[in-house]
Formats: sequence, structure tokens, C-alpha cells
Amino acid sequence: MAESEWLAKQFEGQRGHLRAVAYRMLGSLAEADDAVQDAWLRASRAEGAPIENMRGWLTTIVARVSLNMLRARRAHREESLGAHLPDPVVTGEGSLQPEEEALLADSVGLALLVVLDTLAPAERLAFVLHDVFKLPFEEIAPMVDRTPAAARQLASRARRRVKGASATAPDRDRQRQRQVVDAFFAAARAGDFDRLIALLDPNVVMRADFGKRKAPAPAVISGPSSVAALALTGARLPNAKLIPVLVNGSAGVVITVGGRPFSMMGFIVAAGRIVEIDAIVDSRRIATLAGAALR
Repeated sequence: MAESEWLAKQFEGQRGHLRAVAYRMLGSLAEADDAVQDAWLRASRAEGAPIENMRGWLTTIVARVSLNMLRARRAHREESLGAHLPDPVVTGEGSLQPEEEALLADSVGLALLVVLDTLAPAERLAFVLHDVFKLPFEEIAPMVDRTPAAARQLASRARRRVKGASATAPDRDRQRQRQVVDAFFAAARAGDFDRLIALLDPNVVMRADFGKRKAPAPAVISGPSSVAALALTGARLPNAKLIPVLVNGSAGVVITVGGRPFSMMGFIVAAGRIVEIDAIVDSRRIATLAGAALR
């Protein structure tokens, strides 16, 4: 077998892992695919001694590519009209496919991606590579031009931010999650404000990403009363249909109006109450992210 063919086979064997690394680094499925493709181009042009640890070598390449993309994104990011939510992995309620399992391993919920988006690029890389993928700081340090001790500090700062934003452990029982989400929408349709309040955690937060259009509501809403009031308003949409889906492995829905995607909502449920709702209200983006689940 020619060396190029051997390398291509090795790369394909690691593609799922590399995409998972890039997804956690970038929070965008399309950008993660771009990063993996760029990593392949770099790997295929590399020359030198034989690689002893192929997985580690390729992980380093895709991590460097992702870091550069993060830095470029920060440098050129336009002023947003509201909150921007990372791309969720949206699937039907059946079994996840192997490539989806790889993306969602290690409890990479949408809530975690939201927190990771607040980190500096170097902090995000150190946390993702060490805490999620167990790379030693000696390998991480050169990627961020720091000593291993400094790389350890980057990961430590990121870890504190992540832990501070996720004080409540979410329920892992998907059936229980679905029951709470279904009850939430039933209460909204019935106009039962008190029941909605009972289903919401006292510290509930709702984030809404309206894409490039002007947001008709605040991008971030906190507190049971405010979230319940918005839910009652949304329940008045004519010809609305709820399609159950999994959003990064947790209970969610796609709402269609007149058969067309209107919004997509992911829920974090803990102790039988909703603690976080992340909504994307952008029909084109929903069609791209949830197209397979809607067929």
C-alpha cells in the first residue's frame, strides 16, 4: 500500500474523533467539518519521521487549525443583534448514530458549548484537550505558546468558569426529561401560568438566537415569571406543530408553523424542573441542523 493511501486510511479511522475535537473547540458543525478537512490537507503534506502516535498527531493538527479559526472569528466578529447559540446536534428520538455518539460523548450538552463560547481561545483549547480528551499539558503548551504550567492555569480558569455555570446536575433519564418538556407545552397551550411556574426552576434562563434579523424579544430571559409569560405568548401561534427531537442528547422540540420550521428548543431538566431553554428562531438554520430529524 502506498504511503499516501496508508495515511488516508489512518485519517479516516480518526475522522470521528477529530470532528468531535473540532466541534467542542468551535461549536459549529460546518466549521468543525472545515477544520477536519484543513487538518487532512496539512497532514497529507507533512514530511518527516514516521509518526508513532497517529491519533495524538492528528489531534494536535486539528486543534491548531481550530484555535486559528477561533482567533480569526474573534478578530472579525461583527456586532451581534442578540445571543448566538452554538450549533446543536439534532437527532430523532431513536438511537443515535455512531458518528453522533462520538460528537456527544463526554456529556457535551448545548449548555456546555454556550459556556465554552465565553472562554478565550487558548483557555478553550486547554480545557477541551486536557479535561475532555486527556492530552497532557506538555503537548498542549506548544499549541498556545506557553509553558506546561501556564497551560495548566489556562485549563484551571476555564474549568472554574464551566463549573460555575453548571451548578445543577441535569437529569440523565431522557424519558423523565420528555415528560417535563411535554408538561411544559401542555401547560402553555392550556394557558396554565401556575403550572408553568411549577415546572420552571427558580433560576431558569432562556436564551434565544434570532439569527441576523432583529430580535422581537430579549435574547436572554431569566426567572420563572418571565419565561412562563413568553411561553404563553408562543403558545398562541396558529398552525403550530411540535416535533420531539433530541438536542445534544437531551429532550428538545422543533416547532413548525404551516409545515415550515419556525423554532428549535433544547431543554436542560434537573430535579424534575426546567433550568435552561436554548432556542434558535431561524428557519434556514433549523432546516440545516434538523433536516434529517424532520424527514
